[in-house]
Amino acid sequence: MKNYFLSKSNLLLAFLVFLFITSCNKDNPETNITSNQTKTYNADIVLEWNDLFIEIDRYAPGYRPPAAARMLAYTGLAVYESVVQGMPEYKSLESQFFGLNLVKSQANYTYCWPVSANAAYASMLRNFYPHIQLSQFSKISQLEAKFNNLYAESNSKEIMDVSIAFGRSIAESVYDYSTSDVAGHKAYLNPRPSDYVPPKIGPNGEKLWQPTFPDYTAALFPYWGKVRTFAMKSSDLRAKPPIPYSEDPNSSFYQQANETRLLTNNLSFENKWICEFWSDDFFEVTFEPAGRQIAIANQLVKAKNLPLDKAVELYAKLGMAMCDASISIWNSKYIYNVRRPIEYIRDVIDPKWVTVLNHPYTKVNSITPEFPTYPSGHSGFGGSASMILTDIFGSNTSFTDNCHINRFEFIGAPRSYNNFIEAGVECAYSRIPLGVHFRMDCDEGLRLGYLAAKRVLDLPWHK
Repeated sequence: MKNYFLSKSNLLLAFLVFLFITSCNKDNPETNITSNQTKTYNADIVLEWNDLFIEIDRYAPGYRPPAAARMLAYTGLAVYESVVQGMPEYKSLESQFFGLNLVKSQANYTYCWPVSANAAYASMLRNFYPHIQLSQFSKISQLEAKFNNLYAESNSKEIMDVSIAFGRSIAESVYDYSTSDVAGHKAYLNPRPSDYVPPKIGPNGEKLWQPTFPDYTAALFPYWGKVRTFAMKSSDLRAKPPIPYSEDPNSSFYQQANETRLLTNNLSFENKWICEFWSDDFFEVTFEPAGRQIAIANQLVKAKNLPLDKAVELYAKLGMAMCDASISIWNSKYIYNVRRPIEYIRDVIDPKWVTVLNHPYTKVNSITPEFPTYPSGHSGFGGSASMILTDIFGSNTSFTDNCHINRFEFIGAPRSYNNFIEAGVECAYSRIPLGVHFRMDCDEGLRLGYLAAKRVLDLPWHK
């Protein structure tokens, strides 16, 4: 528990925090029955905080994939736990995570669950984003104050105080739990560690990934496979072996490279649209790929008018699934170290070949993300998110993605889908004609994304 709670002049708040701490050792009802249930509130708080997240995500140094997915997982868990005691059909997940110790609500107090969620969001974003621009950081306090002022109109000071204290306490405990994950907790501060030297030759003499043309950027998050998962098992974290490396024109590896080359060289308008629509590759141009899935979720929560309980369930599951997918994928990237298409094609097929991933601001062209190709991260984010969205909204939900509407730097015109799986598959496919992946990368990335989502969905969310 952070000291600033005890430095507050409000004696009631200090006393309540003391009660919360001592209550950890008492038998408390898992559901607080004296307060309005979480489902009786709308999801406005969740929507506005996640809208702020995708704005911050675009400009937060070090929080490109997969670090953003990890932040989303811990924040989603904290917010879920800050309101779950107002959700009789749901269970706390505290027992699933060794070392996580959460306070319980007190039966003799009334809580306003949106206020608790508001406090949890504000605490988590402040903790995870201490390094962002002051103008962005100030928006956290502004949004927190907006909702506190709104709910103060219909709740007593006592209810507001206990609800805020509870949400903050939950958030601090979840954040403390994050700190025990040494590999992941502050990895965003050093995303390209200088001590990592990528191997050049594999066990069978095959050429391995090296920083790529044209910018030769150092490896991004090479140790991410050591990060703690939420639901995936250790046996899940290694992808299936890739197609064996070969420079023989009759080999499967060569044919996959040639497919990427031909799709890129003969790029149709439809494929160009798909490539640019799903890219989200560039810092300060758009949010990163995990943030993209949050932007899709935001549109659906608003369109479907989800209540607060379903909304917090959605974002908790979504964050955990994308986080675990990224851990398994990044772990596998640096196990297999498969060369990118730009390396293989220029070396083996066409020395002048280029990707169509071009930075709209710097005008640096033919870019490739700075890590090995197999499996695909975009595919993992899209696959895991599509399963979670299906779980919440149903398998036959059609939707239109307006994430990039009115963008002028690339083709951001909205695209429509019959279901979420279709959208996730298109997200994966987009990486092939873009020139940055082989088909095998995308197939395996989708598989690991689906598996991550299944493991998260198998957690005991409901009683």
